[in-house]
Amino acid sequence: MTIVAAADGSALGNPGPAGWAWYVDEGCWASGGWPRGTNNMGELMAVLDLLRQTAHVDDDLLVYCDSTYVINVVTKWMAGWKRKGWRKGDGKPVMNVDLISAIDVAMKGRRVTFEWVKGHAGHPLNEAADVRAVAASTAFQARRPHDPGPGYAGAASAAPVEAVAAAEDLLSFAEPAPEPGPAASSGGQDRDGVLHEVVDLERALLSDAVRADPDRVAALLDPAWTEFGASGRRWSRAEMLAVIAPIGDPDLEVLSVETLAPDVVLLLWRSLTDAGSSLRSSVWVRSGGRWRQRFHQGTPEGGRRAR
Repeated sequence: MTIVAAADGSALGNPGPAGWAWYVDEGCWASGGWPRGTNNMGELMAVLDLLRQTAHVDDDLLVYCDSTYVINVVTKWMAGWKRKGWRKGDGKPVMNVDLISAIDVAMKGRRVTFEWVKGHAGHPLNEAADVRAVAASTAFQARRPHDPGPGYAGAASAAPVEAVAAAEDLLSFAEPAPEPGPAASSGGQDRDGVLHEVVDLERALLSDAVRADPDRVAALLDPAWTEFGASGRRWSRAEMLAVIAPIGDPDLEVLSVETLAPDVVLLLWRSLTDAGSSLRSSVWVRSGGRWRQRFHQGTPEGGRRAR
């Protein structure tokens, strides 16, 4: 038996609010997205999610894509890039390496065929995937929930509730605050477009919609990411992705945001929940045109309760 599906991506601005979707039929499809991404990121993520959700089924997989980039990545370029340490022939880093390396892992042992179809030309599966990818990107633009779809029957959950309950630190705030300590001072507010973008990405990391999907969190964390948590624990990127979970969309109060270097931004902020407040610092770095969080630290703030 062969599973036949279409995968598609959408970006409003490219880069901009982005969505992805794959579609088999009305009872079998999925979608998601990011606050900022590209069409290529969307289509890669659609392929990755389709591979993961069908991993438990021993069937062939035929994937229709309207992006020759995605097809070439998987069928022509990926193996060579991997041999070169995820670098291209000119020595430059591969774009979207998080998604591509994950696809490489998900393809192991699979029987997958990719076929190009012309976009917006009436192909029923491609049109259905496109509609759902656009709907997801539009939802992220409007900062409202999107419809993730029913998914593939029998697919394993990407983030079991039992596993994520142990998260203590990355933007998780359930622990009571310790005794009061020195308050952090706020710096000047820089309001240019780049800094606004970083604040928006930080807010995205707080949102339940993003935190419910480890792949979307991974897209916002630098490969060398680390955190010194409020509990005193040091977290690696892999450790955090294994336990990340929704936390009820806490408030974010910006204290200061400034450019430390052309591609480095420091954001100081306060998290506010019913359990209390914490002072937090995040360092964001831009690489390959994308901003990712490189470092995060949180300190519970005594004597101040959440609004």
